[in-house]
Amino acid sequence: VQLQASGGGLVQAGGSLRLSCAASGRTFSRLDMGWFRQAPGKEREFVAVDRRSGSITYYADSVKGRFTVSRDNAKNTVYLQMNSLKPEDTAVYYCAARTSGATMYDFWGQGTQVTVSS
Repeated sequence: VQLQASGGGLVQAGGSLRLSCAASGRTFSRLDMGWFRQAPGKEREFVAVDRRSGSITYYADSVKGRFTVSRDNAKNTVYLQMNSLKPEDTAVYYCAARTSGATMYDFWGQGTQVTVSS
């Protein structure tokens, strides 16, 4: 599976961004699609996951109520809508894929930078 993330940028606190991740190489609807982020000097952390083509979603507590993960199976694309952004959301955001039901993510995108200014 090849993953291509896009949509990052610079935004003021309180603003919004939508990240996209286009997938190719495997049946998209059978994949769990996750979003992770890594801030400078910190470990990569889980942000959100869309499982089983949108029937189940989970979010990190730090983004719950502000971020929404969704997917378009016709476009083989998963999205992360980020609202009410905070400076602490600044990080490189990665999309990842795994076979539905698996524990580990086998495939990773290249990352897209999100910077939130105060």
